Amino acid sequence: MNKKPQPVSLTIMGKEYKIACAPDEQSDLIQSAGQLDTQMRQMRDSGKVAGADRIAVMAALNLAHELQLMKSQNAVLNQALSECLAKMTHKIENVLENQ
Repeated sequence: MNKKPQPVSLTIMGKEYKIACAPDEQSDLIQSAGQLDTQMRQMRDSGKVAGADRIAVMAALNLAHELQLMKSQNAVLNQALSECLAKMTHKIENVLENQ
C-alpha cells in the first residue's frame, strides 16, 4: 500500500491550493477544505468581516471553537460510558459470584 504523500488540489474561496497528503487521508482533507470554504464564504457574504485574511482567521476561530465543543462533549460521553460499563461489569461479577 502506497503511503507516500500525494498532491491534492483544493479550492478555497476561489483560490487553488496544492497540499501533500497521504492517500488514505485525502477524503478527510477534501471534506475539511469544503467546510472551511463554506465558513469563509458565509462570513464574506454576511458583510460583517472584510478582507480574506480576517475572514480566514474568523473561520478558523469558529471551526476551532466547534472542535473544542466536540472534544468537551466527547469527554463527557466517554466518562458516562466508562461509568456505565463499570456498573455493568460489577453487576455481571455479582451474578457470576452468586451462582
